[in-house]
Amino acid sequence: MGFELVQVFDKKGKKAFVNFPHDLYADDPNYVPEIFMGQMDILDEKKYPFFEYGSAEFWIAYQDGTAVGRIATIDNTNYNKHFNSKTGFFGFFDCIHDKNVAHALLDKAKDYAEARGFNKIIGPTNYSTNETAGTLIDGFHEPPKIMMTYNAPYYQELLESYGLGKEMDLYAYQLPVKSVSKKSLRLADAFEERLNRKGIIIRNFRKKDIIREAAGMMEIYNHAWDENWGFVPFTEAEFEFLRNDLKLLVDEDYTFIAEKDGKMIGFGLTLPDINEILIKNKRGKLFPLGIFRLLFGKKKTKWVRVLALGILPEFRKMGIEAVFFAKNIKESQRRGIQGGEASWVLESNTEMVNAAERMNGIRYKTYRLFSKAL
Repeated sequence: MGFELVQVFDKKGKKAFVNFPHDLYADDPNYVPEIFMGQMDILDEKKYPFFEYGSAEFWIAYQDGTAVGRIATIDNTNYNKHFNSKTGFFGFFDCIHDKNVAHALLDKAKDYAEARGFNKIIGPTNYSTNETAGTLIDGFHEPPKIMMTYNAPYYQELLESYGLGKEMDLYAYQLPVKSVSKKSLRLADAFEERLNRKGIIIRNFRKKDIIREAAGMMEIYNHAWDENWGFVPFTEAEFEFLRNDLKLLVDEDYTFIAEKDGKMIGFGLTLPDINEILIKNKRGKLFPLGIFRLLFGKKKTKWVRVLALGILPEFRKMGIEAVFFAKNIKESQRRGIQGGEASWVLESNTEMVNAAERMNGIRYKTYRLFSKAL
């Protein structure tokens, strides 16, 4: 049959697209299958909010009838409007260790971008930096945390052989409870006292009021991240989709809100590392037993992930970030959890890099976004 690239349109094709990494990494002990239903939803043009403004094509590479790679070619209209740019993206990139296969897939991203008059491609992003993004280039020794990507070490070689170079690195910091800076914890207590004197309180997230809480978090996210590289504001539909995905996972004891005069000015969102559970679910299927593992196991994970931490610009450098980190660590100590991962942190975000390092955080994984001028 030889080699062919097949564009995916129907449900059967999308199932093959989602399942390909399960076969590629069948013998890799660090691979964590994505939840099958969730992956099918984000490929669904009628369900996933990205498709209200953006578009994508999905491709699978076959060699003699066997799938050997996949890629999505992406037109993120909101990104190009926000940055007044002409950039195409690629995502969901997975491939056997074969340059010819990788280059054929990447040609699809290049051709897709050029056909739209774009002058650059960036990836992998699935579909933007608001979703999972980046190729792991360092730190292959253990599984990824919740909502972080994973790939074989040879991906960097494949991407660079096509002429793609570094666009931006994303860091993951490990914060083991036993080695965290005790001085930083004491300073965080002093910061909280000072914040209280200024009328700023730190409280726990209220799950019973999740719609209002999430609305405040979206407003802060779209303001606090505005100056960050690659940032694209969430639409209301996108944030609602995310809220519905996260509401089963949000832990009030790990999610914190900063308020002044009753108005939300910052938040820190930390989630249990359910990848410790999902790694046991072959091919990402939750039914019949996986859903029970997830529901009953999320309180027993050994690690958590600091997923998002945002403060309105006028309230930064007051110690709010340090208080959020300290409260996470104290809750982990109370529960006997080993520690947390702060990820991902842009290499250019010196405030967050410094905050993680002051807590004795260990930079143990690096993810890279690649780009190529067209």
